[in-house]
Formats: sequence, structure tokens, C-alpha cells
Amino acid sequence: MMTDLPDLTTETLWAILNGDLADDTVNQLVWQTLGYTYCMDTQTWQTQNVDKLWAEKYPEPPNFIESRPATVQLTRAIPKENKQLLKTVLGFKGYSVDQLVPRLTRRATMANWLLSIMRERGLI
Repeated sequence: MMTDLPDLTTETLWAILNGDLADDTVNQLVWQTLGYTYCMDTQTWQTQNVDKLWAEKYPEPPNFIESRPATVQLTRAIPKENKQLLKTVLGFKGYSVDQLVPRLTRRATMANWLLSIMRERGLI
């Protein structure tokens, strides 16, 4: 689990937004960034590096593509000043009306959350 993930870069974020990365890879990037690790020996998820609120609600990392509640929690975790980073930093114009499907909008939320983390860590 979670091997060979792409680096957290603006190119990776564009690959998320453009659908160039598999849903599983996008989920794994978020899981890794949240602090989830998978122990091959015990075949269990480790949450000691995960924020307590996340670990309590999601002892195993959620599939953000399929879970609206998990994506809502991710949205709420983005500081207000970082909510528009996709637009202001990446110049992302959003999706057209015919593209407004849960899978794409959740991928955009995941990309925005990752971009917010990149800003907090001084990566952008």
C-alpha cells in the first residue's frame, strides 16, 4: 500500500484535476498526507500520525471519491484563507457544468486540500 506515489507538486495536483492519476493513487496521496500508514506485518492501518479527529472518525482511511461525509470533512479542514488556492495559485477555472459529477468535484476538493497543506508546509 502507498508505494511509488508521486511527489506533492503542482504537476501532481494538475494530474488529479485532469483525471490523469488513478482514484486509488489520489486517495493514497491524501491518506499519506493525513498521516495514515499501512503495516504489512499486521495488515492493519496505523493512525499514530493521524490527527485525533480523523483517526477517531476514520480508523481506516476513507475512500474520498466514494464518501461524501469524508470529503465534507476534508473541505472543512481547509483554512478559509486557502479555500481559493486552486484558482489563485494554479489558475484552475473549475469544471464545466457537464463535468460537475461527484467524482470530479471530490477530486478537486482533494487537490485543494493538498494544495492547502503544501502552502502550510512552505512548498508553494
